[in-house]
Amino acid sequence: MYQKRFKHGTLKLIVGDITEIDVEAIVNAANNTLSGGGGVDGAIHRAAGPSLARECERIRKTRGGCPTGKAVITGGGDLRARYVIHTVGPIWHGGERGEAELLRESYSESLSLAREYRIGSIAFPSISTGTYGYPLERAAPIAIKTITEHLDTYTKPERIVLVLHTLDAYNTYLAALNP
Repeated sequence: MYQKRFKHGTLKLIVGDITEIDVEAIVNAANNTLSGGGGVDGAIHRAAGPSLARECERIRKTRGGCPTGKAVITGGGDLRARYVIHTVGPIWHGGERGEAELLRESYSESLSLAREYRIGSIAFPSISTGTYGYPLERAAPIAIKTITEHLDTYTKPERIVLVLHTLDAYNTYLAALNP
């Protein structure tokens, strides 16, 4: 575990299971249909139970899902977290289709929703670096820059946790945080 203080809050890096983190909101690396899937998305849907699936279905019917780079919020269902913020990161296509900006927007839009709901603590996975194939060494600096700029500018959320799935991911994010 590594923790660093910024002007308006702290960023913590850990290796763990995002569904078990004690925060007000967790971020789901979702797909456009919010239908659950593999990796973090599947784990969050399984842990949250049927109420999360119902809320996501309602969003699908009313908004058509969630576009890449955007975020929507639901209740946390059976999770410890009160909210789940679903964001759709980009699929990696070699970096020539605006993936970096879409990834930045995924983090930024999630943080914006957290501010709107006055959420004090939030946990993020490494968005787009699993099934969507975004290279970890390219994704980590984008995530770190977006989060640290937020912590230097805004007061909510004041506690941000990056929950990494592997020690390799943790070390990559740590290197991006302390270049």
